[in-house]
Amino acid sequence: MGIDLPLIWAVIIGFGLMMYVVMDGFDLGIGILYPFVKGHDERDAIINSVAPIWDGNETWLVLGGAGLLAAFPIVYSFLLSALYIPLAMMLAGLILRGVAFEFRFKANGERREIWGSAFAVGSYVAAFFQGAALGAAIGGFEVKGPAYTGGAFDWVSPFSLFTGAGVVVAYALLGATWLVMKTEGDLQRRMIELARPVTLILLAFIGAVSLWTPLAHPAVAARWFSLPNLVFFSPVPVLVLAATWLLLRDLGRSPNALPFALALGILFLGYTGLAISFWPNIIPPGLSIHDAAGPPQSLGFALVGALFIIPIILTYTAWSYHVFRGKVEVGVGYH
Repeated sequence: MGIDLPLIWAVIIGFGLMMYVVMDGFDLGIGILYPFVKGHDERDAIINSVAPIWDGNETWLVLGGAGLLAAFPIVYSFLLSALYIPLAMMLAGLILRGVAFEFRFKANGERREIWGSAFAVGSYVAAFFQGAALGAAIGGFEVKGPAYTGGAFDWVSPFSLFTGAGVVVAYALLGATWLVMKTEGDLQRRMIELARPVTLILLAFIGAVSLWTPLAHPAVAARWFSLPNLVFFSPVPVLVLAATWLLLRDLGRSPNALPFALALGILFLGYTGLAISFWPNIIPPGLSIHDAAGPPQSLGFALVGALFIIPIILTYTAWSYHVFRGKVEVGVGYH
C-alpha cells in the first residue's frame, strides 16, 4: 500500500488552520475586547501581552494557504473565486490592525487612541470575514467542472453572516481567557466578568450552528444521526458542554491558565465537529480530498519542504511563548 499523500496534506492543512485559529484567535480577541477596556495603562497592558508574539501567529495562515495551493490547486481556485470579497476584506483587516498595532506605540495623545480604534476595527473585520468565509464554504459553491460559476456575492447568506458573528464571539472568548491568564488585579477581574457571558453566547452560537448545518445538509444529518455514528460522535457535543461547565466553574474560583485551555478545547471540538460533518469532502457537497488533489509528484515534492519547515515553526513559536510566559503588569509590562 502506497502513501496516501492527499490524506497527509489534508491533515497538514487542517493542522495549520487549527494552529492559526488557536494562536491568532486570542490575538484578534485582544483587538475585539479593546473597546471594553478603559484607561491608557490597561489598554497598553492588554496589547503588551501579545506584542512579542502576535506577528508570528499569522505564519500558520500563510502555511495553510501555501499548502492549499500546492496540494489542492482546484480548491485554491474555487476559494479565491467564490470568496474573493470576504478573503480580501479579511486581509485588509489584518493589514489595518498590523499597521495600527505598530503606529499606536509611536503615537501620543489623541492619535494614539485613533490608532487603537483602528486596531480594534481591523480585528473585528478580520474575525468577521473569516467566519463569513467559513460559513460560505460550509454552504458549498456553485461549480461546473473545474470552474466556479457563481456570482461575486453568493457567499452572502444568513448562515455565513451568522458564522461571521460567531467567530467574533469565539475570538473574544479566547482573548478574554488569555488576559485572565496573563494579567492580574482589577484588569483580570474585569476579564473574568466579561468571559462569563461571552462563554454562554458562544455556546448558543455553537448550538445554533450544530442544528442549522444538518437541517441545511441532509447528508450531514444522516452522518450524525444514524447508527452507529450517533454513538461514536456523541462525545463531541458532550465534551463541549463539559468544557463549558468547567470553564464557567473555574472562572468563579481563582482562575489562571485553565480557562484559556478550556476555551481552546471548545474551539477544537467545534473544529472537529465540522470535520466529522463533511469528511472526506474538502469542498461541500461532493468534492473529496482525493478528487481535488494535485499530481502525486507535486504532493511529494511539497511534502519534503513542509516536513522541514513545520518543526522549525513549532520550535521558534514554542521558544517565544516560553520566554514571554509570565504575567503582564499594568504600567510595567512583562514581569
